[in-house]
Amino acid sequence: MTHSEAEQRIAALRREIRHHDHLYYSKDRPEISDAEYDRLFRELVELETVYPDLITSDSPTQRVGAPPIDELTKVPHEKPMLSLDSITDREDVLAFATRMKRELETDHIVYTAEPKFDGLSVELVYDQGTFVRGATRGDGRTGEDVTVNLRTIRALPLQLHHNQIPPSHLVVRGEVYMRLDEFQALNRRMTERGEEAFANPRNAAAGSLRMLDSRITASRPLTVTCYDIMAVSGTFPSTHWDELEALAAWGLPVPAHRRRCHSIEEVLSFHEATDAMRETLPFEIDGIVVKVDRRDWQDQLGSKSRSPRWAIAYKFVPRKEITVIQDIVVSVGRTGTLTPLALLKPVEVGGVTISRATLHNADEVARKDVRVGDTVKVERAGDVIPAIAERVPVPGEQRQEPFVMPDHCPVCGSAVAREGAYFYCTGQTVCVAQLKGAIEHFASKSALDIDGMGKKTVAQLVDRGLVRDLADLYHLTKEQLLTLEGFADRSATLLLESIERSKSVSLDRLLMGLGIRQVGQHIARVLAKQFGTLPRLMAATEEEFLQVREIGPEISASLASFFSEDRNRQVIARLVERGLSIAPPPAEATTGSQSLAGKTFVFTGGLAGYSRNQAKELVEQHGGQVSSSVSKKTSYVVAGTDPGSKLDQAQKLGVRILTEGEFTDLVKPE
Repeated sequence: MTHSEAEQRIAALRREIRHHDHLYYSKDRPEISDAEYDRLFRELVELETVYPDLITSDSPTQRVGAPPIDELTKVPHEKPMLSLDSITDREDVLAFATRMKRELETDHIVYTAEPKFDGLSVELVYDQGTFVRGATRGDGRTGEDVTVNLRTIRALPLQLHHNQIPPSHLVVRGEVYMRLDEFQALNRRMTERGEEAFANPRNAAAGSLRMLDSRITASRPLTVTCYDIMAVSGTFPSTHWDELEALAAWGLPVPAHRRRCHSIEEVLSFHEATDAMRETLPFEIDGIVVKVDRRDWQDQLGSKSRSPRWAIAYKFVPRKEITVIQDIVVSVGRTGTLTPLALLKPVEVGGVTISRATLHNADEVARKDVRVGDTVKVERAGDVIPAIAERVPVPGEQRQEPFVMPDHCPVCGSAVAREGAYFYCTGQTVCVAQLKGAIEHFASKSALDIDGMGKKTVAQLVDRGLVRDLADLYHLTKEQLLTLEGFADRSATLLLESIERSKSVSLDRLLMGLGIRQVGQHIARVLAKQFGTLPRLMAATEEEFLQVREIGPEISASLASFFSEDRNRQVIARLVERGLSIAPPPAEATTGSQSLAGKTFVFTGGLAGYSRNQAKELVEQHGGQVSSSVSKKTSYVVAGTDPGSKLDQAQKLGVRILTEGEFTDLVKPE
């Protein structure tokens, strides 16, 4: 075969494979057997192997993934990816329709209704019909570049259909998710390999798409559905319905189950019909999306800060099922928080088998009064997280004793302390459940600054038993590092040199690295300046900590608890034995503003201008402190995008709520 003949055959094979991919993944209507498809694919691979100069980025063979990367880079969206206002009541849907009629000054509005997929929202960019970039939603304005990972999804066309000439530039919004049968098969495989299974299909999709190693993503059964043109060269379709038709004509997968509704009553009927059929759907949905169909009316209605005015998510009522609590256990998170979990007699909820459910915290267990052996209703809050809705009384039942949180960590045996509604393990540096997170924090730039001690390296060191506490870092050898994946002579040498340099550390950086609850960079500097040496600090009492300006009851209790724990003291002693040289912090030329002294902040939701650590540092630089929970003593709750339950709690307690802009005004230089 000549080069020219090979080029023609390769082009024909790619067209044929793309055609069958579209029929299989988008239309669910395959025309050939798997064996015949595999034969075509093998022929393409063989030809590209012989003629590597003919390989192109949009070839079906280029979906296998690429070597791992260090991190996902941030990319701005061409158009903000907004959220949707969610409602669950019929009356709210009617109110939405009334509002649309009033604002558009018309009595007749056509809507498009489609399923609300429960996955991960993505931006897809095509230039000249070729897929060139993809990103996660992120904060709505900036996302993470997952182009390489998205290319592994076979349902996503790398080249748009040219029989319907695509625009020169096209930006599409879609949802990445897993089919239920493939999710269950993946979980089964992971369990058999001794790996931790995913809690639900959404978590599995999100975790798979954000992998640093796209070869892992390629092995995961992800799919995608597209539902919005965010930007386009030329003219937009005049209606959302035509928009979906155009996307389908270009070969992009769109919702097959959708309806053009000529009245709000038809929308309600579609919602009812979709709710009735969702148990039979091969994927998870948690409601429908209702959109004003005409694009000119969408433009006229505009958007609020985080959601369009012309669309709503009409959610389904969460599914509830009845089962029995077989045991209540406590899991230890990476930050030490103890969370009670109910181990359930397996129950099917929406086609997914649930065998455990979160009980959130001890107060929630007491409020719902659930015990081992109780019959309970299980719901998937938002159709995602399994939770106990309520206890179902059974006549004549003999109930067991109420659940009590342990006073010692079930993993490491360290003492358990309480902070608000939450219990946590005090053995931060020695608790295996927290060890990986503790090492990553200890090695971070704001602490010991050990370059090369990334997440993957830390995981290998702990999993192989090479590091059992922080002090073990200073006992690592080149021979041990060379046994780790990704390490060669040079990288092992550089890491050991970085570990050696970290042996000379200021007291404030060491305090930061130890990961003591409530102690950030500013408080660490305050403590180092006040006590001067580590022995004096470790010998201080809770009352002595309280005497220090800016140290309140929560911080003083946390410090006293940490340093009273024998295991923590032993790790610190071993750090010193292995050569850690601790110096006072360098003298500061000026004293920072104390404008927020005595003020406690809680953050909820995403911030556009700051990372959570940056925001915390700013508060501490101005003399304030940051807490993880809302109480009556909280001074401010800063609410970013998509705030959580902390915002509701703040509203109930009457705590002042700040926008990100108002927070910026508080911490800007005077």
